Amino acid sequence: MILSPALDLPDGQAVRLLRGDMEAATVFNDDPAAQAMAFVEAGCEWLHLVDLNGAFAGEPVNAAPVEAILAQTKTPAQLGGGIRDMKTIETWLGKGLARVILGTVAVENPSLVREAARAFPGQVAVGIDARNGRVATKGWAEETDVMVTDLAQSFEDAGVAAIIYTDINRDGAMQGPNIEATAALARAVSIPVIASGGVSSIEDLIALRDCGAALDGAISGRALYDGAIDLREALAALKG
Repeated sequence: MILSPALDLPDGQAVRLLRGDMEAATVFNDDPAAQAMAFVEAGCEWLHLVDLNGAFAGEPVNAAPVEAILAQTKTPAQLGGGIRDMKTIETWLGKGLARVILGTVAVENPSLVREAARAFPGQVAVGIDARNGRVATKGWAEETDVMVTDLAQSFEDAGVAAIIYTDINRDGAMQGPNIEATAALARAVSIPVIASGGVSSIEDLIALRDCGAALDGAISGRALYDGAIDLREALAALKG
């Protein structure tokens, strides 16, 4: 199971939010590229980037820090937030991103997800962010009536590389991930599932790895910044 450090990028800084609330942001580094390099030097295999302003605006906003990260490291990076048309997908992949994450459009324009997955095999993931089992969109600001499993299963034949599942109520709260819901989703689909939200200890990572469902990876942010998880130790533990 791959552990990906998260870099949330509002206003060119690396921050972590509490349950997606922009008013509850903690700034951990005003140089996201330097933070990314620290994660890379610790041995991470992937970086998880989020353009938070872009998620709300519906278009890329924090291109500069993302481009700086891509320029400084060759470690594969995935990006979500404000990617809602084919031109933006093409632009980001052309700049060296390994994978784009489509969230809001997975609900509002699923045909775009399918088109992108066909055009860029292995480079398109679906981001499913949920409160109480229902999908939220537009930077988690809007809750829909779409159920997580229904949305995930609708892309079974689309060729998407992964589903990144975030339990919003757990995100940034340091209360542990929603292992039960994550495992249930992974069992319901053949698409690789990556867990996000609430991962706050190495024990959480081990629990996800051993949950009985084949999870492809996990994402952690605040716990890495706070020091609750030592990245080198976590990576070694997951390989052990």
